[in-house]
Amino acid sequence: MILNEFSGGLGRITISRPEKANSLTGEMLADLTRAFADLAGRPDLRAVILTGAGRVFSAGADLDEARAGLATSPAWERLSAQVAAMPCLTIAALNGTLAGGASGMVLACDIRLCVPEATYFYPVMRLGFLPPPSDPRRLAALVGPSRARMILLAGQRIGAEEALAWGLVDRLHPADRLIAEAEALAADACKAPAGHAAALKAALA
Repeated sequence: MILNEFSGGLGRITISRPEKANSLTGEMLADLTRAFADLAGRPDLRAVILTGAGRVFSAGADLDEARAGLATSPAWERLSAQVAAMPCLTIAALNGTLAGGASGMVLACDIRLCVPEATYFYPVMRLGFLPPPSDPRRLAALVGPSRARMILLAGQRIGAEEALAWGLVDRLHPADRLIAEAEALAADACKAPAGHAAALKAALA
């Protein structure tokens, strides 16, 4: 369900459960965290693209497992912390809608691209639980406190154009160009010396 590929300094991690809108189980969260950690241990790693299979990036937690406690599991925070700690350029290529707890790993990426049809929502107010602690902070850093409240407190769905205007995503691309555009953004990083991306990220922190 989690595909991990590597070639020429570029890693590609794909959530592949399209028949369930790429909803995430506890096992998938562990596999995602492990995939990022495995790539981070490669001395030749320069960039990672995170994407999904099908028409939805991720609907968040698998409903059955969410009811059993996955919605408030520390596994979400472990995953986003691993993404944030990656010593390379990280690009989220959102092939469709992003919802709920799946936000954490995307917010922790350096760059976010998405298709024009995508929407974003994080229904913690309606569902009655708190998000992982890093998610609100990263969301507010991108879109500002007031817009973060629109999403988290008012439960608003944000379309791709609005997400672009708010700074939640950086560029919009059609589905048939999404990965190619992500790879183009990673091109300079893939040619850079070891440690250069990590040094630049530290300078921006």
